[in-house]
Amino acid sequence: MKATKFGLALAGLALSATAAFAQDAFKPAIVYDLGGKFDKSFNEGVHMGADKYKKDTGTDYRDFEPQNDAQREQALRRFARDGFSPIVAVGFSQESALKKVAEEFPKTKFAIIDAVVEKPNVESIVFKEHEGSFLVGLLAAQASKTGKVGFVGGMDIPLIRKFACGYVQGVKYAKKDAEVFQNMTGTTGAAWADPVKGGELAKSQIDRGADVVYHAAGGTGIGVMRATADAGKLGIGVDSNQNGLHPGKILTSMVKRVDVATYNVFDQAKKNTFKAGLAVLGLKEDGVAWALDDNNKSLITPEMKAAADKAAEGIKSGAIKVHDYMSDSKCPM
Repeated sequence: MKATKFGLALAGLALSATAAFAQDAFKPAIVYDLGGKFDKSFNEGVHMGADKYKKDTGTDYRDFEPQNDAQREQALRRFARDGFSPIVAVGFSQESALKKVAEEFPKTKFAIIDAVVEKPNVESIVFKEHEGSFLVGLLAAQASKTGKVGFVGGMDIPLIRKFACGYVQGVKYAKKDAEVFQNMTGTTGAAWADPVKGGELAKSQIDRGADVVYHAAGGTGIGVMRATADAGKLGIGVDSNQNGLHPGKILTSMVKRVDVATYNVFDQAKKNTFKAGLAVLGLKEDGVAWALDDNNKSLITPEMKAAADKAAEGIKSGAIKVHDYMSDSKCPM
């Protein structure tokens, strides 16, 4: 009888050890935001970071592209149940789902991009998008011949208003009398994947005189940049470097380093240096930037580059204060 109990105890211990190993195992996964991982923008930046980590280390990962809001929580829970860790939740829309799932799986490491989830096993990664948007706004104003520029946002939420407000501040910093047209695509997640409407909004701004249009609209922005290129105007990309989509017709891109954030989450989990809490990435932390490459170098004069570089240094030092719309739901301009 004692031997049997001892055997059962060993079996139980072995099962416990296996379960613990499963919780601690390095098996990275990603749950994307709506719009898909090949949106040429936000989601694709995350995908690129994960793919780079795979190429550098040989570590594979799993990912999932939700088709509706309900699938976010289901996917997060399924990955956690299957022993994946870390799990990266992409986008502010996953905040409520991650709160629930992180509580259910306290030993699993999670990260969320563009939202804050205050749990002991979650790293929240947010960016100072207003700083990068300020710089592309400055460049837009300098490139504009009409003194009129545009902004097309995706879903009308405070985060996208943050992009818009930073952009307006940069435009006005360069040219006080410049005019900025603004439109949002919609109020639901579908606003991230409507390139037809994005193109229509850009055309309406062009018809009013805008000759540079910045988008912060995910997959919808593909339509924005196509419309500006077709009209012989300039687009500005976002999140990923989108300069190559229409070479010579995209002034620059406001790069948000979600690729680096994803890579770092994977790497920290692998090396057991993962830290829960808040990470805020701005110009000083190389979290945002404006893109200059062979596709747009003919559009950026030495004077424009010097002005953008000077402004960037001013923001980093604190000499230039860029207002964050999300701090008070207001834009001073």
